[in-house]
Amino acid sequence: MELKFSHVDVLVNNLEEACTYYAQILQARISRTLVWERGGLHVRYAIALIGQERFMLVQPLAGNLRELLDSAGEGMIYRHCYSTPDIEKAYDELLAQGVQPEDENGQPLAREHLQSPAGARIIWLPRRFGHFSIEILEDKALEAFIEEAFA
Repeated sequence: MELKFSHVDVLVNNLEEACTYYAQILQARISRTLVWERGGLHVRYAIALIGQERFMLVQPLAGNLRELLDSAGEGMIYRHCYSTPDIEKAYDELLAQGVQPEDENGQPLAREHLQSPAGARIIWLPRRFGHFSIEILEDKALEAFIEEAFA
């Protein structure tokens, strides 16, 4: 499977406070605030960009990530995110290895439902090691989404 590291997702209680901190301390460029809401999951998030490196600050409002924030506390890196040029090929390769891709709520994800609220097609590997998650996004759509978030 052809993958390239993209970013990590970090849980925060207060998105504005976290964005201000990293902008001041690390001179990070911060995207506009974005919202993801689907299937009971509701988060506000922003992209922090330091040179070519980036991470997403995620403030959960409802759903499994709110529960994780309440139990584990803020600052937790809970997800590593990768991009691929062909999300359908990645999906098929995972199935061939006996891995059923999931959605953001841990439910089996059908190949025809790869579209996300953010616009990019996306899959998640089932969690095998605690709360740690791997996300795979289609690279061209991801880069377009990030560019738009900073426009």
